[in-house]
Amino acid sequence: MAEIQISIRKVVWKNAFVFPAAIWLISRLLIWAAMLLVAPHLSAPSQGIAPEFGWGVFDAWDSVHYRAIATSGYEFANDGKQHNLAFFPLFPLTIRVLISLGIPFEVAGTLINNLAFFAALYCIYFWVEENYGKKEARWTTFVVAWCPLSMFGSVIYTEGLYLLLSTAALRAFDKQQYRWTILWGAMATATRPTGLALIPAFLLTAWKQRKPFIAYVAGIATASGVLLFSLYCAIQFGDPFGFIHAQHGWRPSFGFDWQGWLDMLLQITLGTSYKENLGMKDFLHPLLFGIFVAYGYYLWRFRKYVSSLVVCGFYAFVSVLLILADDWFIYNLLNAVMVLGGSYVLWNLRTQLTPVTVIYGLCGISLLLASGGTISLSRLAYGIVSLSVAFGVFLSRHPRQGYLSLGLCGILLARLALKFAQKLWVG
Repeated sequence: MAEIQISIRKVVWKNAFVFPAAIWLISRLLIWAAMLLVAPHLSAPSQGIAPEFGWGVFDAWDSVHYRAIATSGYEFANDGKQHNLAFFPLFPLTIRVLISLGIPFEVAGTLINNLAFFAALYCIYFWVEENYGKKEARWTTFVVAWCPLSMFGSVIYTEGLYLLLSTAALRAFDKQQYRWTILWGAMATATRPTGLALIPAFLLTAWKQRKPFIAYVAGIATASGVLLFSLYCAIQFGDPFGFIHAQHGWRPSFGFDWQGWLDMLLQITLGTSYKENLGMKDFLHPLLFGIFVAYGYYLWRFRKYVSSLVVCGFYAFVSVLLILADDWFIYNLLNAVMVLGGSYVLWNLRTQLTPVTVIYGLCGISLLLASGGTISLSRLAYGIVSLSVAFGVFLSRHPRQGYLSLGLCGILLARLALKFAQKLWVG
């Protein structure tokens, strides 16, 4: 009997070990194929380029600033213009270490993000499995790896590193490993601004669950990463809040940007802007929006009677429309799904998720809504792992919808990878 139990455990461990790696590899192969094999053979779009095969396809947009920080250091002036001090230091610092070993910037940045994303999938898988079960862990891994925004886990961005560090901190806090919580949390707050949401999340969870005093200490000590960055700003630029003031160049004002949200929703529904004359500019926009709303209501109202043929037909039709839709519709749709849809699912499952998962998700979304803009919201929301956990738990209970949703995500994932390689804005 003991030998049988040992054999079963070995099989379970093997499956748990193989699954995240397989999902990572398949999803990354799709991205690499789109960026390295397809994009170089397409003609240059009007506002983009025709990329060449090589590491350069992973270097665009924010990557330029990480390159400057890693090679030349920070620059800042409190003049309201865009300065790279707005980007947190841990990611470019790790790149600089590899550059000092003779590894080119493109290779160093791409390897760090990809390997960190690979490790993040394992950390997410085991964290979710420990709290909810294997089925939920697998679906959450699917969501994280196949979400269209996971493309940023393969280019020179911070997504992979931040997902790894923030999830490790959350998992350590759930397991009452407070020294590890401090280490991972401090590194997360030194990686990107949304890491600051970990601090109130830990403190509120400690209060809600009546945790020991050390849990409060760990929550406060998590801020050490951003405090060290603040100390650097004070020494280098004479402004301890320079990294906050630098944000004004990217987001001119803080607070809820209702005009940006109104503009985004109008572009989704009508393809227009509140600054322009209201009217339909692209029939695909109201058509797609109407289909999503009508089908969502149909699924909710008649969910017990929906046939597989109806579901498959809907997804096939939407797949074609998503291929034909313009880039701004996709960009704004992802914003709405990640922020609004993710918040709804997280709140709906709030009693079924661990407290720190829910509170961190709500704190992270609140921070994004108060950031003063809608630019890159979908990408930043993707970095809040609580939303992926909520989506994963939800889809584990509705697998038919889940598998078809993954098909749509695969289409959008390849599309975003292709656009990024062409140096087009995708978030």
